[in-house]
Amino acid sequence: MDITQGSAVVTGGASGLGLATVKRFVGLGVPTVILDLPTSDGEVVAKELGELAVFAPADVTDPDAVNRALDAAEERAPLRAVVHCAGRGGTVRVVEKDGTPGSLDMYENLIRINLIGSFNVLRLSAARMVNNEPVDGERGVIVLTASVAAWEGQIGQIPYASAKAGVVGMTLVAARDLARKLVRVNSIAPGTFDTPILSRFSQEIRDGLAAQTPHPARLGQPDEYAKLALSIVDNAMINGETIRIDGAIRMQPR
Repeated sequence: MDITQGSAVVTGGASGLGLATVKRFVGLGVPTVILDLPTSDGEVVAKELGELAVFAPADVTDPDAVNRALDAAEERAPLRAVVHCAGRGGTVRVVEKDGTPGSLDMYENLIRINLIGSFNVLRLSAARMVNNEPVDGERGVIVLTASVAAWEGQIGQIPYASAKAGVVGMTLVAARDLARKLVRVNSIAPGTFDTPILSRFSQEIRDGLAAQTPHPARLGQPDEYAKLALSIVDNAMINGETIRIDGAIRMQPR
């Protein structure tokens, strides 16, 4: 798809994978909405990137706020691409070290943000795209973000792994659902990337994660994710896929 004839929305666009993706879109001359929390650096980032970038504060689980961000994109040009990077990590064990059951509240919260938020962005974005005039046989492309934790979640990652497995599960179903509407849906499953989610860990832990990656033996860079996202948008035959970008890592239990 020629994205230069439309607009884009990137959730979690104020930092990490999302920010790298925003920069790629803006570099192509695409009007891009940065959807991120009101407490994020979205406003500052938008000003730094110039007139093509607009900040829309929103929680991805809030339908009204997400719709306002989509409105902001459509005010610039038809919405053709959405890359959904927003999410958060957190630790919950089935049984905690003191013998108490794992926190149901934390589990529900992480599922709501990472899985329900993904479906909310997917459904609202798709509802806009299906009304677009086709360009090269397509109306729009949605890229979700899964994780290698969907298959190899580590101990303590049970809510995050559950949510990301849900994203993998919805990808093909959504692509089939929207096929006749000429809207594609794919997901990217990053391995260990140098993003704010990892910033809460010590350097020792970060170095250990980097060393687990066979090649290249380092943390992934956000722009490597962004390049893949833009390739998916560009390539009409990539549909219903979850693509790992992980340097051949297979996560260990802990």
